Amino acid sequence: MNSSTHPLAPPQEDSLISRLRLIRSHRVGAITYHRLMGEHGSARAALEALPNIARGAGVSRYTPWPEDLACRELAQGRKLGATPLAHGLPGYPADLADLPDAPPFLWALGRQALLSRPLVAIVGARNASSLGIRMARRLAHDLGEAGVVAVSGLARGVDRAVHLGALDYGTIGVQAGGLDVIYPAENADLHETLAREGLRLSEHPPGLAPVARNFPQRNRIIAGLSRAVVVVEAAAKSGSLLTARMAADYGREVMAVPGHPFDARTTGCNHLIRDGATLIQGAADVLEALGPFRPTKFESRQPPPPRAPGATRPTPSPHTPPNDLLARILDRLGSAPLAEDQLIRDLGLKPAQVAPALLALELDGRVSRQAGGLLRRIS
Repeated sequence: MNSSTHPLAPPQEDSLISRLRLIRSHRVGAITYHRLMGEHGSARAALEALPNIARGAGVSRYTPWPEDLACRELAQGRKLGATPLAHGLPGYPADLADLPDAPPFLWALGRQALLSRPLVAIVGARNASSLGIRMARRLAHDLGEAGVVAVSGLARGVDRAVHLGALDYGTIGVQAGGLDVIYPAENADLHETLAREGLRLSEHPPGLAPVARNFPQRNRIIAGLSRAVVVVEAAAKSGSLLTARMAADYGREVMAVPGHPFDARTTGCNHLIRDGATLIQGAADVLEALGPFRPTKFESRQPPPPRAPGATRPTPSPHTPPNDLLARILDRLGSAPLAEDQLIRDLGLKPAQVAPALLALELDGRVSRQAGGLLRRIS
């Protein structure tokens, strides 16, 4: 008999609650979750068996994740406007479902229809070069025109360029923390825009801040969602190479953009190509490697849903920023990074006045953002 004070839930909601309780229970990771589901046939049966299983492993007084906490997380996520997606229930991404470590539970915020289109991950360095930023943005844009949705990790550098380049066609950002946690802070505009015009995914509960161990978990989702992973710039040891290795393990295509051998940011890409990854010089190479997937013009150019009144997006507004302001910004920026707040003080303007001009210059490839809120002019 259910001792919870919550009213009885509909069958699918009850199954959703049980699945969430199971994956949130102590010491239950994705692989253990799938093993328990396979052995016991349902999340509810696995939850009932967990205390005995824990006792057999020498853990006494084991209690599965409480039902009221699962219900609270569901309420918090839905309050954000997000949709819960559970492995084995309708709506869960098909390309993730067969992975041995598929995330048992995802929160999705935005256009879930993007999950049904061809997906390609584009990843790379956070401290990417200006050429790397331009390459990532162009790849994402051109693949979007062809009907492919770009997937990345909502980080600095290459990730940000990917999402900006693909905004008009749809892009998916996978987060290493809760959907309501903005990280890094300078991507607040992207978080807001992807929630309306793209899609954000997380396997973590609302409010959870990203920690180091969450980033490899995020990377496996990026790799598993996608038909291919393209690495634009990556050092010899980097999270991007980890994503590429995961993609190879999952049977996905691995592609890389070559770089100069003297640039440490491209060492990883060159090693991937040496070891058999497909060399990429543009979107046409990616499409050729993918083979036919028959996107339609309607799919590839379908506009995003209408924006709410007063909503903004990180692209130039219909009223292009004045040329004199663009020129003043470029005049104050050089190859040496400058803090954004210092630039705003130098200009003697309000942040809201400068932001649209910076975004216009960023999208135009004349300004790049770096870690710590720094800006640099691209010659």
